[in-house]
Amino acid sequence: MKFAISYSTADGLDPDRFVACARHAEDCGFDGLYLPEHIALYPGATLGPFEFPPSLPYPDPLDCLAFVAAATRRILLGTAVLLLPYHHPVVLAKRLATIDVLSKGRMRLLTVGLGTLPGEARATGVDFSSRGRRTDEAIDVLRLLWEGDEKGVSFDGEFFGFDDVTSYPKPYAATRLPIHVGGSSRAAARRAGRRGDGYFPGGALTPEERAIQWELARAAAAEAGRDPGRLEYTRWGSIDMSAERVEQFAAQGVTRIVVSPTSAEPEHQRDEMSAFAERFALPGAG
Repeated sequence: MKFAISYSTADGLDPDRFVACARHAEDCGFDGLYLPEHIALYPGATLGPFEFPPSLPYPDPLDCLAFVAAATRRILLGTAVLLLPYHHPVVLAKRLATIDVLSKGRMRLLTVGLGTLPGEARATGVDFSSRGRRTDEAIDVLRLLWEGDEKGVSFDGEFFGFDDVTSYPKPYAATRLPIHVGGSSRAAARRAGRRGDGYFPGGALTPEERAIQWELARAAAAEAGRDPGRLEYTRWGSIDMSAERVEQFAAQGVTRIVVSPTSAEPEHQRDEMSAFAERFALPGAG
């Protein structure tokens, strides 16, 4: 089992605090660091029962990951989730590969999702109802550009099109970056199986629905001629979770658990991470 940290910017983005958290997570032995994304909020934006305060800070996750990569050595860099339909994949392919090269191969926990806020789609000029198809195309474009050579590659889709395009630099010592699919729907699970390197479902699912979605992801992979055994399975966990709970996750096929400190105080956050690392004997614990 691998363990990662999700960093919250709800109290603002202090660069020193951000770097200190990332370095401590790395020293504790956490596998990765995740950041969320929202491009545009607005009064009345809601996710289930939760209403987003319009002033809630959501800095650009890729800029933040590039920044923290310079201050760390080992920890992998991730998003949970990057709202893929609101990014142009030709631009995004270059940004992601650049971060991966500068971090020497650590931009490897990219998780993409569709987004749930119609106003966010309107603000970025995207038809909300088309975002699933746009995401599928964008994943294909990203991989095509990363794998293409100096002769260039072409694409003719519903949303994106180009002829004989090259994109350099390439990912660090790799032909492509892993793309995990996040979401809380059966469509997301099927997308993960057909196109993703892993599935990262949301937290608000019943155990029964969660099991159905994971089996859907695996079945979709098999139907697409892909190996279901190669799919990674990431889940949200709590920073005070027990060893028994982790064993239950492992029995369900989970390969990585992402936790978040509960305290808003940096010192207490570090204590929570240290205690978790010691409880599960992470490589840097002690």
